[in-house]
Amino acid sequence: MAIPALYAQTLKPAPATVLVDSSLVRIQSPSKAALYSALLPGLGQAYNKKYWKIPLIYAGFGTMTYFIVTNGKEYNKFKDAYEYANGDSLSGKYNEYVDKYAVDELQAGRDYYRRNRDLTIIVTSFWYLLNVVDAAVDAYLFEYDVSDDLSMRIEPSFNPRLYHARVPAELKLTFRIGSH
Repeated sequence: MAIPALYAQTLKPAPATVLVDSSLVRIQSPSKAALYSALLPGLGQAYNKKYWKIPLIYAGFGTMTYFIVTNGKEYNKFKDAYEYANGDSLSGKYNEYVDKYAVDELQAGRDYYRRNRDLTIIVTSFWYLLNVVDAAVDAYLFEYDVSDDLSMRIEPSFNPRLYHARVPAELKLTFRIGSH
């Protein structure tokens, strides 16, 4: 059965193979980048030459450390005042919150700041894991070719085989990635 010229495809020759000296090509190791970031947050990003991410990582850790310390201090104040106001003078310490709040408010404040401190510790753990995963993914995609020639072309198409079944018009999408 002959294929009509309308459906014939033109084949382009394969691009010439270029041999590169393997000693000149630096291959990023995802496991090495992840290990570096696990040992010292931001070191994996430096290994991947993504230096702009390092201040973001440490700004996140600094912000979360601030909230952990602040919520921890407030939690301890409310806890000590609650224990003192509850009659447990051996473990509780007197502070300005004893005269300022009622016992149920001291308990609510203690619970509030403990929950916020614990949630911030969990978020900090996720931030740390995100740092490690980001370094590994960046290393994996380090050699990924993102060409400037990424395009999409929309053009009408006509398929005579479909003429009798329905409207023969079609819409054809062509994606072009790279220069080949």
